[in-house]
Amino acid sequence: MAKAGDSLKKYRSKRNFDVTSEPSGAERKRASATKALAYVIQKHQASHLHYDFRLEWNGVLLSWAIPKGPSLDPSVKRLAAQVEDHPLEYGSFEGVIPEGEYGGGTVMLWDQGTWTPEDPDVEAALRKGELKFTLNGKKLKGSWVLIRTKGGFGGSRKPQWLLIKHRDQYASTGDVLATKPRSVISNRSMADIARDSNGDVAKAAKADPAGSRAS
Repeated sequence: MAKAGDSLKKYRSKRNFDVTSEPSGAERKRASATKALAYVIQKHQASHLHYDFRLEWNGVLLSWAIPKGPSLDPSVKRLAAQVEDHPLEYGSFEGVIPEGEYGGGTVMLWDQGTWTPEDPDVEAALRKGELKFTLNGKKLKGSWVLIRTKGGFGGSRKPQWLLIKHRDQYASTGDVLATKPRSVISNRSMADIARDSNGDVAKAAKADPAGSRAS
């Protein structure tokens, strides 16, 4: 895995921080081995809707874009395209990235909490391409796994993984994306967030299930 400074250089190179309100981020090392590791999912309506799944590790947020979002059903495998690492500060970002900028569109903090590796050696698990972990979020909980597959997402060179829920008391066939569509920090819909930040409300509203949109 890349060092924090190296991976954040890639993140920063894609963004103009004079225009976007996304955090540039501070390069840092892990403060304490006993400190809880952050986990976050951001719902992102850019050129297409996807969910950004992020796990804190080694001073950054390891990040994957999940086009269809996570599923609580262990029989469902969700494609997860690994993208550039993000700064830890990004884990609290909710708002609008200006149109024309990289990832332009509305961002919702859909879930947040902590995660615990189930593998004693996380670096080895990432290199192997099979990371097992437990989530303790407000919406997602229990045991999960990320498994790297061959090939790239949509013909790209981005590493392609699968996010799969393990069978436990938190597994379900229910659609958590539809039943819990609002922000965990503001209880806003995507349209609400866009309206409050002078974004494209019509575009953002396409990501809101019926019944959850702003009035």
